[in-house]
Amino acid sequence: MSSTLGWNELLLHFYKVPMSYRLHFAANLSWLFPELEKLSHRIEAAAQAGFKAVEVAWPYDTDVTELKQALEKNGVDLILINTPPGNKAKGELGLGAVPMQEAEFRAGLDLAVKYAKTVGCKQIHLMAGRVPVGLDRTSVAKEMEATFIENLKYAADILSKEGLLGLVEPINTRITDPRYFLSTPHQAVRILQQVDRPNLKLQLVMSKLHKFLTGTKQIAPERSATATYSACWRNWATQVM
Repeated sequence: MSSTLGWNELLLHFYKVPMSYRLHFAANLSWLFPELEKLSHRIEAAAQAGFKAVEVAWPYDTDVTELKQALEKNGVDLILINTPPGNKAKGELGLGAVPMQEAEFRAGLDLAVKYAKTVGCKQIHLMAGRVPVGLDRTSVAKEMEATFIENLKYAADILSKEGLLGLVEPINTRITDPRYFLSTPHQAVRILQQVDRPNLKLQLVMSKLHKFLTGTKQIAPERSATATYSACWRNWATQVM
């Protein structure tokens, strides 16, 4: 696909979903109900607020059996988790595209798959990660892309055996995270085309898309207590391409 495609053409090409399609919303518990420390309490709060589904970036501080029990008790589905971030104290935010971290990425993927299978979560966000501190993006771009492609191929094969879907999500580098490797939908699409696996998809986050298009912040803080952005959770995110 030509890199000169505009935003409308890009979205129409990869998101062939009727515009009248009914949206389904999930509460992102990494950001919502921050006054509640325990994930199980946040799940309960989401259920009481009327949510039938939730997502959480990294549920790994909660025992997987406890997590499953909390979801079942409240009649809530967990529909998306992320692969582990790596060493957050060192500023890591995913390892998928980080050279020399392949073993750590695969160990994190195994943990994510364990959690997903136990609680019935069907989607895992395969985090690309950040450009390592002290390195220039342009100098490591080819190596990071090659690393990401190989890790995505490996992950797709693992996820396929388990009936799971892998997602990639570009993060805006102008406002949200200046060092994140996967920075535009066009870059993500190009990488997905090279990986060429049917169970890897592009995750579209509407608030971040607005930032890609305009470079401006939302009036309401992103991930505020009034909104969540992994909408269309069961059908839209799983029917792209």
